[in-house]
Amino acid sequence: MSAAAPMTQAAPAERRPDRWLILAVICLVQLVVILDNTVLNVAVPSLTKELGATTAQTQWVIGTYSLAQAGMLIAAGGLADRYGRKLVQMIGLVLFGVGSLGGALASTPGQLIAARAGMGVGGSLLLATTIALVVRTFDAEEQPKALGACMGVGSLGFALGPIIGGALLAHFWWGSIFIVNLPVCALGLLAVAKFVPESKDPQGERPDLLGALLSIVGLVAVVYAIIQGPGYGWTSARTLVPGAIGVVFLAAFILWERRTPHPLLDMAFFRNARFRGAVSGGVLVSFGMGGSLFLLTQHLQFVLGYGPLEAGLRTAPMALTIVLLNLTGLGMRITSKLPAPVAIAGGLSLMAGGLAAIAVLGRHGSYPGIMLGLLLMGAGVACAQPAMAGSVMSSIPPEKAGVGSGLMGTLSELGNSLGVAVLGAVLTAGFAASLPTGVPKDAARSLPEALATAGPRDAHQVANGFADSLTSAQLIGAVAVLLGGLLAAWLIGRVAAGAPAGGQVTGPADAGPSEARPAAAG
Repeated sequence: MSAAAPMTQAAPAERRPDRWLILAVICLVQLVVILDNTVLNVAVPSLTKELGATTAQTQWVIGTYSLAQAGMLIAAGGLADRYGRKLVQMIGLVLFGVGSLGGALASTPGQLIAARAGMGVGGSLLLATTIALVVRTFDAEEQPKALGACMGVGSLGFALGPIIGGALLAHFWWGSIFIVNLPVCALGLLAVAKFVPESKDPQGERPDLLGALLSIVGLVAVVYAIIQGPGYGWTSARTLVPGAIGVVFLAAFILWERRTPHPLLDMAFFRNARFRGAVSGGVLVSFGMGGSLFLLTQHLQFVLGYGPLEAGLRTAPMALTIVLLNLTGLGMRITSKLPAPVAIAGGLSLMAGGLAAIAVLGRHGSYPGIMLGLLLMGAGVACAQPAMAGSVMSSIPPEKAGVGSGLMGTLSELGNSLGVAVLGAVLTAGFAASLPTGVPKDAARSLPEALATAGPRDAHQVANGFADSLTSAQLIGAVAVLLGGLLAAWLIGRVAAGAPAGGQVTGPADAGPSEARPAAAG
């Protein structure tokens, strides 16, 4: 299949014979990015001790990666479409490897933060090309299976990260969590160069440099404000000023994209109800999932008393369920019999039910209840994610696959950051209101600080107040996921009546006469 060919229901004879090998390479690249995120989570205490990092510096070691990644994803997708997805993925591997080496050699928190920023830029180039390469390699019939396998491998990285990180920290110095990326980056670079075919927009549009600049500044400023909000207050100047700057730049980006003949992100995509449904639902899902999983780590450590590695291991059932359902094909065999709106609504309802089970059944220290919730969440992700990704990628021209992939990643990062910030703020506010008389409200910043301030006499009341506030915040996350699923299913269902059943990825023309749109002129 040529790189410029339209995405159609190809006959088996037209399929690339090496497509599954290409998928394995793409999955390896994705694994690098996801593994690094979860490996770092268990290393925070070691970073604090060895580098003398403050709490704020430790937060920026983690936050800078997301900040750079979210800010660059749309621009990275545009670069991939114009100059080649294979080329951009190889550049991303090099940047990610160099950033990893810099992180391993860092001797100060500032150096580590800078290295993480470089890794975030490299990660954005990798994530912006992963789904794009899948939809350019596989035809419409096989795309859901390929997307499911890709997401299953990503979930495997989520599950293995804490285990690998804990093993490395038990035997080596903290920099080993970055060194481990180097051989994987090198192997991935060689494999991409040898096996992955090049594909790019055949129309060779001019680069939209102003659009890229506006999107990067706007997204970085907005995500920065979201990260700052819980610490400095949502009404403080340190939150409102960057937030306002971000909104202004994003508004300018939208206006510019509507006028330029060669837009980075064609605003006409949003006229497609399938596209709107998938991206709006995806934001709410990321909001609920990101925030609720952030709360779950505190639940496991502060309420149930597990250490960081033990807590990481106990989140594994969700990821392993996704891997089992996706890599065995069982999830696809079930969802392929359902229309895409039903698969999305059903999957996200399972996820919401899992989050609610964690909140309610785990409230009194029951890990079996939490495990049940994680299993439900894993089943829901395996059902909903491939259908939602397919709805986004099928509603835009295939030559714009990089921008579509980048937009999905951007909205996921924004939703995740908002979820952590907002649900974290809900937890803090509820916890502060529950503190005994005489305990300052500032102590609600963490349970250990509140317990130390309250003393043994009020320890039980403080612990119960934290658990109650945690449950309330987790239930809000569950509602957000449920609303996201219903919203996405409703919008996608409006144009799905004439589409084939099974939730399969279909071409842009399948969106209906009023929704289909050719690529931007150029």
